[in-house]
Amino acid sequence: MSTTTNLPYHLPSKDFSAENKLTSQPSQKTILDLLNTRCSTSLHYLKQVHAVALRTGHFQDHYVSGTLVKCYANPHFSNLDFALRVFEYVPNPNVFVFNIIIKGCLENNEPCKAIWCYYKMTVAHARPNKFTYPTLLKACTVAEAAEEGSQAHAHVIKQGLSGDVHIRSAGIQMYGSFGEVEGARRMLDEDGNSDVICFNAMIDGYLKCGEVEAAKELFWSMEDKNVGSWNVMVSGMARCGKIEEARELFNEMKEKNEISWSAMIDGYIKGGYYKEALVVFNEMQREKIRPRKFVLSSVLAACANVGALDQGRWIHAYVNKNSTSFDAVLGTALVDMYAKCGRLDKAWGVFEKMEKKEVFTWNAMICGLALHGRAEDAIELFFKMQNQNFMPNGITLLGVLSACAHSGMVDEGLNILNCMEEVYGIEPGMEHYGCVVDLLGRAGLLGEAEEVIYSMPMEPSAAVWGALLGACRKHGDVELGERVGKILLELEPQNSGRYALLSNIYARAGRWDDVENVRKLMKERAVKTSTGISMIDFDGVVHEFKMGDGSHPQMKHIYLIKYRRMNVTAA
Repeated sequence: MSTTTNLPYHLPSKDFSAENKLTSQPSQKTILDLLNTRCSTSLHYLKQVHAVALRTGHFQDHYVSGTLVKCYANPHFSNLDFALRVFEYVPNPNVFVFNIIIKGCLENNEPCKAIWCYYKMTVAHARPNKFTYPTLLKACTVAEAAEEGSQAHAHVIKQGLSGDVHIRSAGIQMYGSFGEVEGARRMLDEDGNSDVICFNAMIDGYLKCGEVEAAKELFWSMEDKNVGSWNVMVSGMARCGKIEEARELFNEMKEKNEISWSAMIDGYIKGGYYKEALVVFNEMQREKIRPRKFVLSSVLAACANVGALDQGRWIHAYVNKNSTSFDAVLGTALVDMYAKCGRLDKAWGVFEKMEKKEVFTWNAMICGLALHGRAEDAIELFFKMQNQNFMPNGITLLGVLSACAHSGMVDEGLNILNCMEEVYGIEPGMEHYGCVVDLLGRAGLLGEAEEVIYSMPMEPSAAVWGALLGACRKHGDVELGERVGKILLELEPQNSGRYALLSNIYARAGRWDDVENVRKLMKERAVKTSTGISMIDFDGVVHEFKMGDGSHPQMKHIYLIKYRRMNVTAA
């Protein structure tokens, strides 16, 4: 098929003549200018310029055809398949065109296609350059393609490009992600020409592989640290569970940027230190650092977990005040926060106003309804989601099963479990079976719940057995409870909650000798009971109270008010 005939698009001449952008024979410069301006945001305009490039023969020029491919591969258009089709018609594509399509595939989250395009590049004898390999090595990283990554590194050496610091840092990151720190370190030390970005990549690789001491040694040996070096250490140490050391590093930083604050906040949240994450966020506000969407999403997750409704509402107001658009991630974080804080009305308001929803957005609303026992609403939303062409995933079905469990909808829950694989193509996981065990247990169908456990295709977890033990306590089934309790004490010998449940089952049956035996077993195994904790969000500050702990700075004042109220009641 000729590239200058059988044009795929009709060109309304008025669109161009009105703006005097194209003449009857536009120059290469004119077409390139249009591609790099108007066509970067308008697919309709891009198709028109594409047609002109074909008609005038400028498509034969690699700068024009390559720029056309780049525009079609723009993730904003979600049009990678067509970009690949256009690429196929480029005559004898050179390195410029190949680099564009490789980068376009990666930017559209298609790393395997990027690697495939590099393969085509080698077959076509288009010599790669220093701009090819950073993208290719990153594609191998994302695709977890270790063998192809090693081959790409060999090509780098063969092409004499191993001295390029951009290629080197990408290679170090790749080897680090594969857990091959020795290969990464060889690239770092090669010819002694690595810059701070390469060192940062090596530190990140060490930390991702859990080699904390090696990361610390390299970090402190660096003469030219930048803020990125500190950020890598803070986030990596937090990821390795060294949260206190991460905070010490964070406090030592002379210069912090938004990424620094975000790294510390994320570190706390991933470690379950939600209150501390909110404290850091408040410090960030005092430093007048303007938070971006991803920071706000993280903080909303912390608010959801500690019930900090006032803080979450402040973020909502901040977003509205600063005209920050509600993308799917930020909007979903707000929905989740409001739902977990008990404000389903607010959660629903945000959900309804969101212009762009993703599957995880629907999941947040369905799970929120399930959490508050609104099973029928959750199931209705589940079907509405499918009507709007969103395919449920495992989390969606977990939310629906949870809704059924909280509302005693046994038949509906069993139907969903039975048709998961056939209708939705999702194999039930441990959590799904656990939900069904909980569903049957709450309904008093303990025998059926036990049958589900023994029919599971995987070894049941402690959480699944725990759901059945809780049901035994609720319905007073001592025999089954004793059997399940013994299994749990073997699986989780240090979980004090399991001992407490079994002890309560014995106590309700009046079997006090067995109660005493459970307590003796706890002492023999040195099992520590978990301290009861309650949290209150007051004026945007989360106050934490622990059983038997009087360390709260206002504890005396709190007790004084309590005693005054008790005296008034007694009088």
